Amino acid sequence: MASQYDVIVLGSGPGGYVAAIRASQLGMKTAIVERESLGGICLNWGCIPTKALLKSAQVFEYIKHAENYGITINGEAKPDFGAVIKRSRGVADSMSKGVTFLMKKNKIDVLFGNGKVKPGKKIDVTDKDGKTAEYEAKHIIIATGGRARALPAVPIDGEKVIEYRKAMSLAKQPESMLVIGSGAIGVEFAYVYASMGTKVTIVEFMPRIVPVEDEEISKELAKNYKKLGVDIYTSSEVTKVDTSGKLSKVFVKTPDGEKTFDVEVVLSAAGVVANIENIGLEETGIKTERGKITTDDFYRTNVDGYYAIGDCTKGQALAHVASAEGIICVEKIAGLDHVEPMNYNNIPGCTYCTPEIASVGYTEAAAKEAGYDILVGKFPLSASGKAKAAGAPEGFVKVIFDKKYGEWLGAHFIGYNVTEIIAEVVAARRLETTGHEILKAVHPHPTISESIKDATEAAYGEAIHL
Repeated sequence: MASQYDVIVLGSGPGGYVAAIRASQLGMKTAIVERESLGGICLNWGCIPTKALLKSAQVFEYIKHAENYGITINGEAKPDFGAVIKRSRGVADSMSKGVTFLMKKNKIDVLFGNGKVKPGKKIDVTDKDGKTAEYEAKHIIIATGGRARALPAVPIDGEKVIEYRKAMSLAKQPESMLVIGSGAIGVEFAYVYASMGTKVTIVEFMPRIVPVEDEEISKELAKNYKKLGVDIYTSSEVTKVDTSGKLSKVFVKTPDGEKTFDVEVVLSAAGVVANIENIGLEETGIKTERGKITTDDFYRTNVDGYYAIGDCTKGQALAHVASAEGIICVEKIAGLDHVEPMNYNNIPGCTYCTPEIASVGYTEAAAKEAGYDILVGKFPLSASGKAKAAGAPEGFVKVIFDKKYGEWLGAHFIGYNVTEIIAEVVAARRLETTGHEILKAVHPHPTISESIKDATEAAYGEAIHL
């Protein structure tokens, strides 16, 4: 392999491999450095395998309620936990192989090993045998991603106290689990395990679960999870975990005093931290702030020729954000015209539990705090023909518009397949589409997406189906 490149990308997650492909498309000689598996955490231990687990859990839920669909099943359905895990790993492996194909297709050199940036636009790569090779590039993009945050009071031992990676590769299904944190990772795993029969308890430090979402979304998800049998403690904090016994004893400070829980497994899902240690930042002089690499709007660090994208920077820790940042970064390097900075207020967020959650833009509370005079419309999926036919009438679609100009300020969905329809709002907001235009855009029937128009009609006092 060559030792000199136009672009070297450190990390092959959804930010890194996308940046590498775009650089190659734009005629730059490109290499990518990866210490484990192509695709990074997202493809191998995050976004993709968790969705496979969630699908298995949903299928089991369908089977348990088959009579609701007019289908009789003889005998009791039971989850084969080992087979569920095996399927998830198979899906992840196939996606990683897909990235390998893309690297070959785009003539990108893959350098396996631990990468460490150096002054002078250089990077050392140490392979599994301890052999180090030096490479040079005109531009080095750092895309090292993040890992599970370890809480000081809850050290992760990989057996009784685990993080998300271990949660998708357990040897057997636990009878009980306490989940610390109710962000996307926490509530997704809570659904997977609870739906398959594990007794799940969620402990959330903030006053409500999925705290970054609109308040009404939080209430709706909590209602559905309680029906599933999940116990939820908000405004609560795990202060200690005693793992000396057969079961772990978890001490939780709640508004009603301290409670203790005896559980088989504790899942720490309290967010992620950036992977910025031991990658040469200090030696190279690259600045960090609050555990993240600092960059400008086009992901340039303070040192010329070095860039950073994805979870190791200040933006939302989402795969699609990392990918978009990688493309913007590379297109700016290539000198393309009209490269625009990212609008981080128009980033969709999706949580793939059941019911699903999807949102973008201002919450109702945030829109009011920003000084907008707003119109709010809600459409319950219990009134949706598609949702009723699917046997999933839970949830609603909520839209928020500026009353004066009709600007689409935000949208917040919870329900069946809503992660598939949030892109309409993202595109419409980018195009500065108003609520009046959504009213006149014909939506197909019966679909979940038509609920967006129904909610918009409700916002403007023109509701037909309510």
